[in-house]
Amino acid sequence: MSHFSNIKTQIRNVVSLQAALSDLGVDWKSGPRSVRGYQGQTRTAEVVIEQDNDYDIGFSWNGNEYELVADLQYWQQPLSVDGFLNRVTQRYAYHTVMQETAKQGFQVAEQQQNQDGSIRLVVQRWSA
Repeated sequence: MSHFSNIKTQIRNVVSLQAALSDLGVDWKSGPRSVRGYQGQTRTAEVVIEQDNDYDIGFSWNGNEYELVADLQYWQQPLSVDGFLNRVTQRYAYHTVMQETAKQGFQVAEQQQNQDGSIRLVVQRWSA
């Protein structure tokens, strides 16, 4: 019986995911790589976070989005699973917005980190 849990996300862009993890100081490795689990079980993931306890965390493409894949019994991160996913998702959204607005010719005019942890962005585009 597998001990792995798959947690759905709204993450679809691996570059933004990797940038988000880097922003948070998470040491990740690009895959495809094996995510190590209970009794030597493995899953394949495109992004892997190795933990000191030899049980990894991964983000695996399910055909629609990147799911978090881990044996949650051996979760060894400073934040809870929900807290971790919330932080990753926020940074992911930030990078996705930055990429998409840049593609459309916008530049950041103002960026503000609010006390509640949210980020306020003002973008502008000059038209000729």
